[in-house]
Amino acid sequence: MSELTARRPGFLLLEDGTLFRGALVADAPQVVAEVVFTTNMTGYQEVFTDPSYKGQIVVMTAPMIGNYGINREDPESSAPQVAGVVMREMSKHYSNWRADRDLASWLAAAGVPMLEGVDTRQLTRHLRSSGVMRGVIDAGATVTDAARDALAACPSMEGLDLASTVTTSAPYEWGGKDAPYHIVAYDYGIKRNILRLFEDQGCRVTVVPSTTTADEAMALEPDGVFFSNGPGDPAAVSYAPATIRAIARTKVPVFGICLGHQLIALSFGGETVKLPYGHRGGNHPVKELDTGRVLITSQNHGFAVAGSESGIPGAPDLEVTHLNLNDQTVEGLRHKHLPVFAVQYHPEAAPGPHDARPLFTEFMKAVRSDVGQGEPTA
Repeated sequence: MSELTARRPGFLLLEDGTLFRGALVADAPQVVAEVVFTTNMTGYQEVFTDPSYKGQIVVMTAPMIGNYGINREDPESSAPQVAGVVMREMSKHYSNWRADRDLASWLAAAGVPMLEGVDTRQLTRHLRSSGVMRGVIDAGATVTDAARDALAACPSMEGLDLASTVTTSAPYEWGGKDAPYHIVAYDYGIKRNILRLFEDQGCRVTVVPSTTTADEAMALEPDGVFFSNGPGDPAAVSYAPATIRAIARTKVPVFGICLGHQLIALSFGGETVKLPYGHRGGNHPVKELDTGRVLITSQNHGFAVAGSESGIPGAPDLEVTHLNLNDQTVEGLRHKHLPVFAVQYHPEAAPGPHDARPLFTEFMKAVRSDVGQGEPTA
């Protein structure tokens, strides 16, 4: 019997003492991390490879995962980024014309613990009412002192700069070398589909490390600058705001998503706060304030920009453009005088709703205008 068919007892212990028992799908090390949940019904491969999930144990609310396997085209990064996965059931068979392997062996090869047989409905309801918290996944039928000690030593997500741990170590390029537009993208945990969409818009993208200075970025002569999504506490990315302000003041068009959105807010005087249980899933309603239109969006974040429809305290040069209709948190902003805008959600999500895909066209309209080439194509 292989390690992937021989289940053994395991558990998830939360920091408030709540215990969830299950079975480990494969041999894996003990892991401690913040425990969060996502309501995505599909796209588990994209979730597990999203660098924004770095340092987190992800609870899948869909009752079964793994039924369509893993393919080589859809990952958002080169390897699984999650610390662990908790699920109700792992599918023992997969079927999809694009798949080339099963989910369980792929996660096992990456050393990611998989705990199945858990009442994920109860666990999700607990996290919604009590807030996300740290947890430990370990083997065994009983909780050991070693597991409790590891959990006690696990740092809080607040104050953690995880962007520095997932960023590229050196610049690299994406897209055709002869593309008419050049975008410099700051990698705080960038997703590959963002790069694919820029390529579709006729862009060559130079992806740079998170600590790249403004002078270094502008020396690349970009037509636009993008600040990416990423994990951790935005307030801990202390090196970013000065860089963002310096780039924005050159009046090159600037676009930010998720962590990039939060860092832009911090750069102009705003603050960020940790949400009780975050926004993670593919069905979050967001209101576009200019038009009143409601977008269904994909989201993955545990922090938010402090503010409301009336504005962002401490940042008089920023105005709010989008609000979350579930909790009224800020979902978009723009600068009143500079070509800078950003959104908290993921317009590039795949799979996911495409309501917000036109934001890339909006950014490219600013890029084309800046280089004197008129209106973008659809």
